[in-house]
Amino acid sequence: MRQILIAALALTLSACGFTPLYATNTTSSAGLVQIEQISGRSGHILRKNLLMELAPGLPGIDGPASLTIELEEDLVSLALKPDEAATRTDIITSAKYVLVYADTALSGESEAETSFLVPDAAYSDLTAQVDASERAMSLLARRIADDLRIQLAKND
Repeated sequence: MRQILIAALALTLSACGFTPLYATNTTSSAGLVQIEQISGRSGHILRKNLLMELAPGLPGIDGPASLTIELEEDLVSLALKPDEAATRTDIITSAKYVLVYADTALSGESEAETSFLVPDAAYSDLTAQVDASERAMSLLARRIADDLRIQLAKND
């Protein structure tokens, strides 16, 4: 009896569109814009931010669209101390993107840069670097979304 109840419950949950919290869904899309997976931790954060930025959709796109991004991220140490230890580090990111929709392709490139002060405490520079990387990905997502909106407005 218990097995029948569990099977009925599973069928009911699957019919309502239930998706487990940690399910891997590679077909997530923002409105009609499907964003391909971007490799790495920073790529995941960029994709998450793009999903939020493009959730309302893009002007002039009524059908499905696909966005592909190539991400590059560099660390540049600045303001060296006499012992050659860095006191400030920049995270410089750049992304090349291609949006394909209705037999049309738009491409472009965006950049973002953030910096962080290298703390003296052991391992705290890792936390500062992660925070700066997340800020850079948020800024880069906004710039990509704005670039796409501008290009689509010019095409109308």
